[in-house]
Amino acid sequence: MNTLLIFFAIPVATIILAVVLQKILQSPLLVAATFFAIFLIITFAAFDESFLVFAILYTLLALITALAVRFICCLINNSDNPCINGKAINNNGICGCGNNNSNDDTDDENDNSDNSCCGCNRNIQNSYFTRRYMRR
Repeated sequence: MNTLLIFFAIPVATIILAVVLQKILQSPLLVAATFFAIFLIITFAAFDESFLVFAILYTLLALITALAVRFICCLINNSDNPCINGKAINNNGICGCGNNNSNDDTDDENDNSDNSCCGCNRNIQNSYFTRRYMRR
């Protein structure tokens, strides 16, 4: 077995795919079980029984990564800072940088106000036409 594959490529791929699967499945235990099943098949199909130890270690790495992603997503969703959770709504019902929550498709060419702390801060020199979409 190639040591670069064992100690670098597979762990990096495990971390990246664990983040993706956690965002899709939203269950750290299901992510870990999926990785264990995949690595168990790979152990007996491509490698020998000594790879089983690495399969268990990679499964633990996937579980830890999924738990970290879940924790970070909970922090972001429960944050009171509107610039972190994407829910910048002021007292006038205006969301974000002057985009209100109405469904009209008019352009906001003259709306140069900064109604959030997110740093939109558009002015006349760099104004541009946009549709009024609310980021979720």
